[in-house]
Amino acid sequence: MATPEQSSLRKMLPRVILVVVLGVGAWFGFSAYQHAQTHEETDNAQIESYLVPVLPRISGYVKSVNVNDYDKVEKGQLLLEIDSDEYQLQLAEMEATYRQMETDVENAKASLRNAELTIKAQESNLKATALRRDKSKSDAERDARLLADKAITRKQSDDSRNAADVLEQQYVAGQADILASRSRLDVLRSALHKAEAALDVQKARIDQQKLKLTYSKVYATSSGRIGRKSVEPGQYIQNGQTVMTVVQDSTLWVVANFKETQVEHLRMGAEAIITADAFPNQPMKGKIVSFSEATGAKFSLLPPDNASGNFVKVTQKIPVKIEIEDLPKYRQQLRAGMNVEVSVKTK
Repeated sequence: MATPEQSSLRKMLPRVILVVVLGVGAWFGFSAYQHAQTHEETDNAQIESYLVPVLPRISGYVKSVNVNDYDKVEKGQLLLEIDSDEYQLQLAEMEATYRQMETDVENAKASLRNAELTIKAQESNLKATALRRDKSKSDAERDARLLADKAITRKQSDDSRNAADVLEQQYVAGQADILASRSRLDVLRSALHKAEAALDVQKARIDQQKLKLTYSKVYATSSGRIGRKSVEPGQYIQNGQTVMTVVQDSTLWVVANFKETQVEHLRMGAEAIITADAFPNQPMKGKIVSFSEATGAKFSLLPPDNASGNFVKVTQKIPVKIEIEDLPKYRQQLRAGMNVEVSVKTK
């Protein structure tokens, strides 16, 4: 049979338990309230990194792929090679055309030199014609005086005058030939300049083709890991097509999307506690380094248009970039795209 003390204890025990439960609940509630007053939290956050797409600069069939999915690669490492036989044949054709055009330039130079020599010969002949013309004029004048003195016949005087007239016409014709030859020089010089310009254009095409040949080997532009590979040997790829992506694993950060009503309490350099969903027992420290100048909705494929007439007010999210402190310590565990929870101390 229970004593009065035991009966009294049994009656008091539920009350004591209730008081303890209420006290613990009140303490946890007060702690949560106090934490909420000094921290801003969000679970809308992910690990981010630079994703570098690998884009071939020429089209063609893939000859070989030298990496596998998720391989570690270094900057300058050969990733894949495109069959360049067709580009080699095009280069050989261009070089043959270049040599042909070099011959055209030499022919144009030879034609120009020949025209210049012809002009010099014409000028020499013109000087000789001028001398003969002057002598013929003197002879005609002398014969005219002799005819006046009846020392010679009229026929002899007429022959002298006719010879002088013929030489005068030959001199004029020689001058016209020189003028025509000189005008032809301009045409030949233009043809030479055109041939030289065409040669320069062909040389530029050859250099461009040689440059394209160097593009047949695709190298990594940055160090990291292959994130996604969508190319195999024998596949035809287009220039500018993304064939794989390199994830830069040397630099990681967090982008946390806070409600616009929370941003008021955030500041540059504020301390943050980052907890990855994959490693909830390993919190990481960080700090805010920048704020986005636009809400996340502004970067969506179809940004909302509030002027459409059917306006529903929705709380917007503002991306905040957070730097992870002591990153090398967690580098092997973190991956781009992982979900994290962020708590930022505001006071």
